Amino acid sequence: MTHRLTERRSTRRFGRVEEHRIVTTRIRPGHLAVMVDVGAGGALIETAHRLLPGTSVELHVESDTRHIRMRGEVLRSAVVKVRPDAVSYRGAIRFDRHLPWFVDESAGQASSPDTRPAHPPRAAATPEVI
Repeated sequence: MTHRLTERRSTRRFGRVEEHRIVTTRIRPGHLAVMVDVGAGGALIETAHRLLPGTSVELHVESDTRHIRMRGEVLRSAVVKVRPDAVSYRGAIRFDRHLPWFVDESAGQASSPDTRPAHPPRAAATPEVI
């Protein structure tokens, strides 16, 4: 029996640091996390901080040149490592708004950080009224 999984994500995910360029991720009030993958609408993180499904979290995300705080909801969480001195959790977080680093505003779709425009598109100038 084969099961076919349908892709439900509406935006592309970036899994490697070279793609998303996120160098530091923290969960408020300062718990370190590792970005497993990230897209405009959410992220999969791994952390020693306990993540409870249904709770609100605030992520502090940094690249070499940018820093942003993103609020979101923990959709699911699982224990992925158990050691004598620590437990690691992996959790999926849906952002309250799209992470602007991956949104191409002209198309409304997520795009690669290399392909999005440096400046958002501007509306045409207002015609002169005589």
